[in-house]
Amino acid sequence: MSKIQQLKDRLADVNALHCAVAIMDWDQQTYMPRGGASARAEHVGILSRMAHELFTSDETKRLLENAKGESHEDSDEAAMMRVTQRDLDVNTKIPSDLVEEKSKLAAVAHEEWVKARANNDFKGFAPYLERMFEISRQEAEFLGYKNHIYDALLDLYEEGATADDAKRMFTALKGPNVALVRDIQNNGRKIDDSALYGEWDVPTQKAYTEMLVKAIGFDMNRGRQDVAPHPFCTGWSVGDIRLTTRYKPYIGSAIFGSLHEAGHGMYEQGTPQSWDLTPLAGGVSLGIHESQSRTWENIVGRSRAFWSRFLPDLQRSFPALGFFDLETWYRAINKVEPSFIRVEADEVTYNLHVLVRFELECDILENKLAIKDLPEAWNAKYAEYLGITPKNDAEGCLQDVHWSQGSIGYFPTYSMGNLLSYQIWNALRKDLGETDLLIEKGEFQPILQWLQEKIYSQGRKYKPKDLVMRVTGKPMGAEDYLAGLDKKYREIYGI
Repeated sequence: MSKIQQLKDRLADVNALHCAVAIMDWDQQTYMPRGGASARAEHVGILSRMAHELFTSDETKRLLENAKGESHEDSDEAAMMRVTQRDLDVNTKIPSDLVEEKSKLAAVAHEEWVKARANNDFKGFAPYLERMFEISRQEAEFLGYKNHIYDALLDLYEEGATADDAKRMFTALKGPNVALVRDIQNNGRKIDDSALYGEWDVPTQKAYTEMLVKAIGFDMNRGRQDVAPHPFCTGWSVGDIRLTTRYKPYIGSAIFGSLHEAGHGMYEQGTPQSWDLTPLAGGVSLGIHESQSRTWENIVGRSRAFWSRFLPDLQRSFPALGFFDLETWYRAINKVEPSFIRVEADEVTYNLHVLVRFELECDILENKLAIKDLPEAWNAKYAEYLGITPKNDAEGCLQDVHWSQGSIGYFPTYSMGNLLSYQIWNALRKDLGETDLLIEKGEFQPILQWLQEKIYSQGRKYKPKDLVMRVTGKPMGAEDYLAGLDKKYREIYGI
């Protein structure tokens, strides 16, 4: 057996343990009875510790060093070893007992978050959140950083990114976003989306959203869609990718949530089969991952061309929407209005939601903000940036699942995904030409094939910034995104 194969066998063992944890997490958020939380916490804690100890062991390090001599520069094997070395460097710095504690806490904290949001009980959730931020501070200190504690955490999700990068990004976005919102509010035509709110039959929504995600290219033979309190995508092999959505008294919630998660899912399904169960499989970073979910949700899914094809189907499923013509529907689903819920925010105000979370995370990590004061600080930022104040914590600081799971340092990748979605889409259009004609016909395969070739099939072979350069010819920037938003929404609002 070759030395590379010995390493792959070892990594497959580690992968199997991580997949077991992922399956348990998916089950907890979809089907697990609430009474299973404490046992589930023990299970995922133990398995996470075992995976960490196996991966960071001297034997794994020995196998990696031995295998390096058998790889050729620029080969897939060399890329796999570079990724493995990075993951090993990161994981070796964090003690196994902290990994176990965080995994246990995340399982318990998720149930406490679900309960707290339902009962508008931030105080009940606060102790779990406080400990999760303490663990994140410990992780950052173990990992090390040069300038800001946030650097160590953001790098886990977006390799090479720093707090300064995030600050520059938000500085570039904030002024134009706020100015466009103000211009729309002061000078734009009025848009009525009230008909999108009401009680919508859940089985009909389920059938319709599953039809949509299959139509754009998500392979239901290698995936499925279920329901969760907060939509997400997960998976444990190229052949088994799980989407979740949720059904609310807003018809767009399930539609655009499903398209969003399908974007993540198609990226995961696009990994080459030969890389399955290895460190090269899956998305290279959360920013690029988010670019794909936002592409299918917003650039494709909120386009006039998309609904030229799918509005008649929707109206057959929900006759109450039959009075909409294409233009009024297109305007309604793209209405710009400051709102409280990030995942249902319009494209123009979305980044302001992310900015709030980024700034609060930094303040908590720097001990400038106590957890007990988070609701007040959250509400103050919403009043400042969006001009609205949540009426309770359920639509305020309790709305996102991420902090309960320990995903601290994650939020800026959402805005990075927004920027990259337009930047990558412009590169795609240069190659494919008039994409609206394809979308109007429901012919998504050429779009999916381009993304498959350029991004999905690359897995983690290239670093995030290198992949962006290869696909778009330039580093990530705000220009394409801001220009795309300005053109789209000034046309929609007649300004």
